[in-house]
Amino acid sequence: MNQGTWRTPLGDVEIDTETASEIVSKSGLIDVDESAHEYEHSIEVQLPFLQYIYGASFKFIPICFLMQDLDTCREVGQALGEALKEKNAVIIASTDLTHYEPQKRAVEKDKKVIDAVVKLDEELLYSVLESHNISACGYGPVASLLTAAKRMGANKAELLRYATSGDITGDTSAVVGYASLSVTR
Repeated sequence: MNQGTWRTPLGDVEIDTETASEIVSKSGLIDVDESAHEYEHSIEVQLPFLQYIYGASFKFIPICFLMQDLDTCREVGQALGEALKEKNAVIIASTDLTHYEPQKRAVEKDKKVIDAVVKLDEELLYSVLESHNISACGYGPVASLLTAAKRMGANKAELLRYATSGDITGDTSAVVGYASLSVTR
């Protein structure tokens, strides 16, 4: 989407129309399609956290991925990096990691994904996902974030926290993995 507002229980958040249009113009792949967001929940889950931190003092650009192949994600990342390189911006990519596997196996698999992100290596990320059959669903946005961040001068990524659903519920027979990482200059 490149215009409009999204409403959460904490109020309305405006889309940064100017920057969104700039991103679209820098990529031959990005389509403006509001319907892409109808059944995807990752952005609407993030917005209240941002509103809590920043109040009403920010705008955002919602991007939803259909195609998540490496070339597509790199092109989107390059468009993001180019459009945002002179702006005060935060890029957020949302994915969960391994789905519904025993805790021990999920932790082993997720560590490999986390290591690839910490190395800022989107190609390694794809290799790890494929070779270990990891069921992360939003790997494309993560690859785009890594591409954009490097284009904007990022040289460091660090794990802030990792946990599984089993750490919360106590049922470790079939967990989902979650991590929070920070990529910075």
